[in-house]
Amino acid sequence: MKILIFAIGSRGDVQPFVSLAKGLKAAGHEVVLSAPKNFTTFIAEEGLTNVEIPTDIQALMEEPEIQAAMNSVTGRLKAFRWATDIMNKQMTAIWQIGLEAGPDVILNHFKAPVAPHLAQRLSGVSIPVTLQPAFAPTRDFAPSFMFRRSLGGVGNRMAHRALGSLTRLGTGTMIRRWIKATGTDIGPKLDISKGFGGPVDHIHAYSPTMVARPDDWGPREVQPGYFFAEPEEGFVPDPALEAFLGAGPPPIYAGFGSMPGLDHARTTGALRGALERSGQRAVLATGWGGIDGFETGENIHVLDAVPHTWLFPRVAAVIHHGGSGTTHEGLRWGRPSVVCPLFMDQPFFGDRVAALGAGPVPIRQKHLTAENLSEAIEFALRPETAANAAAAGERIRAETAVADTVGLIERLA
Repeated sequence: MKILIFAIGSRGDVQPFVSLAKGLKAAGHEVVLSAPKNFTTFIAEEGLTNVEIPTDIQALMEEPEIQAAMNSVTGRLKAFRWATDIMNKQMTAIWQIGLEAGPDVILNHFKAPVAPHLAQRLSGVSIPVTLQPAFAPTRDFAPSFMFRRSLGGVGNRMAHRALGSLTRLGTGTMIRRWIKATGTDIGPKLDISKGFGGPVDHIHAYSPTMVARPDDWGPREVQPGYFFAEPEEGFVPDPALEAFLGAGPPPIYAGFGSMPGLDHARTTGALRGALERSGQRAVLATGWGGIDGFETGENIHVLDAVPHTWLFPRVAAVIHHGGSGTTHEGLRWGRPSVVCPLFMDQPFFGDRVAALGAGPVPIRQKHLTAENLSEAIEFALRPETAANAAAAGERIRAETAVADTVGLIERLA
């Protein structure tokens, strides 16, 4: 089969789709992967080719409008208006890429909402792949984008339906503006929140160890688990990093992913103070988000980035923002997590870690202090916390999400 995958967002959004694309390619399928242009080098290093979407996510995340959107409802409304031109260009590119590729099956992140219309035009199948628990109503939990804790059975279902209505309204408005600006004919109106042309509404790509599949979902909702990257064979780390790891007990890892923090000074100050209070060695990843002002020294090693699949098995615990990718990767290797969320689904995932006993209650970045972060580190390093994380890791490593999803796609054919 020819399979087109739209992977749109930050590194945590793109990485799982790359893993799935590699699994489908290894099974003999023709795979076209389309992601923002700033991921072209990364995708090439994974042995794939990126059919570029002309958006640089990292550059966008540094724009003042996006920073404001993270901090207030008013900011989000202004950002929506500011982003209209960007989204029009992105949807035009997605539409053209889809028509030129002519796939049998489209797998898409929710940021590619015209996928069902492409599948309709091509007489194919489209399936949205969700990385967060928010797109199918259930009594078991509230939408992760809106609430971190349960609202009760009735409240949870109402919240899911409200989010679905708001999403369809907002996305529908965006598509209508794009059609008006470009004159594109996308065919009859469809429910863009679900799959098209096949027996599956959503593929839920998050671990059932962390978020159990609800009993009130029907067979059209499929939850294979998270699409993990395989450890890189032959990866050679920086000799300075390898020397640091070998010079003492396993350090703590701290990194806040590819979402820039709102208050670098607070994050950096709290982390510096917590490490001094706890006396822990640490590997700090600057990445796109929130950590600066540190220098490599006796107890600290600073780096830009390193594969989590290589580093996490070698650390004692991980401090991070609670994105789906980092949360899954930390638990995969049985490492306790201290989650310091910023927004969206991050508080939800932080609470799931705490519910597993694999880390403390999450601390929002805007509330971080040296004192509460050092207490959280102490909690994470307790033997019982480590044991709970190790047990969760054992279960997650037994999951076979990529292989199961490849099998699902082949059965659809």
